[in-house]
Amino acid sequence: MSRFAFVFPGQGSQAVGMIRALTEAFPAARDAMAEADEALRFPLSRLCFEGPADELTDTVNAQPAILAASIAALRAIQSAFPNLGKPAAVAGHSLGEYTALVAAGTLTYPDALRLVRERGRLMKEAGKKHPGGMAAVLNLDEEQVAQACRQASRETGGVVQIANINSPGQIVISGDHPTLERAIALVQGLGARRVVRLAVSIAAHSPLMAPAAEALQRVIHIVEMRPAIPKLIANVSAAPISAVEAVRDELVKQLTGTVRWTASIQNMIRAGIDTFIEVGPGTVLSGLIRRIDQNVRTLSVNDPQGLEALDALI
Repeated sequence: MSRFAFVFPGQGSQAVGMIRALTEAFPAARDAMAEADEALRFPLSRLCFEGPADELTDTVNAQPAILAASIAALRAIQSAFPNLGKPAAVAGHSLGEYTALVAAGTLTYPDALRLVRERGRLMKEAGKKHPGGMAAVLNLDEEQVAQACRQASRETGGVVQIANINSPGQIVISGDHPTLERAIALVQGLGARRVVRLAVSIAAHSPLMAPAAEALQRVIHIVEMRPAIPKLIANVSAAPISAVEAVRDELVKQLTGTVRWTASIQNMIRAGIDTFIEVGPGTVLSGLIRRIDQNVRTLSVNDPQGLEALDALI
């Protein structure tokens, strides 16, 4: 197969029953979920398979659940295709960066699980102290949205900024409720085709997450890490990084910074990557990548059918 990248989904991709069929078909996937239960000392796998949905959606649980489901899918791929070889790069959307770092050998799987559970707890706590929300803006360019955010912040004295640049025509903004509402009104006035409030109770990837970033920094700097091989395409810079200190810096910055997903994918394509394998629950990233460039190949692997499609692609 030509040059490929593994990409890993972020929060919002969780669903009750995710990855269950893979764990039933592949012992490696089943073992990965059992390892997550052991590392976190609670039955995460049962929560993934059986719910309840509201408990799975709680950010404290959703973050390790998505990481575990994604690693289970990765282990299934590795067991089914031992000669697949290493990807040319790895990337993950927000939370998915931690999964990508497990795939790159930077973090151990148990350490990553514990880290993202703490990340979820800190983000939830920051959200209680500084309530906010997020909204997806469709069909406006980045500068128009940034301009609306700056104006809204000036008018209210609050905080709103671009959180995710997901694909051409899809930008997510994040901030405190009054400033977010003002920014929504402004982008609508600029001609946004649609603005959708996201079903989240925190302003992720905004300065309102600064308390979480500060606390997480202390944890990240004591966790053992190794250089990323292959390199990680970082959310904040959209550039490849490998060195441990660069990775630590990235994981702290991305809590309050913008996820530059469009630029990340474009930079991988410029480097010669033409196939993107989304590993983990959902198909969100594959859809975004196709909107970024219709000439690349995408594939989502989260069930036995996805592995069959990968076999055909190889």
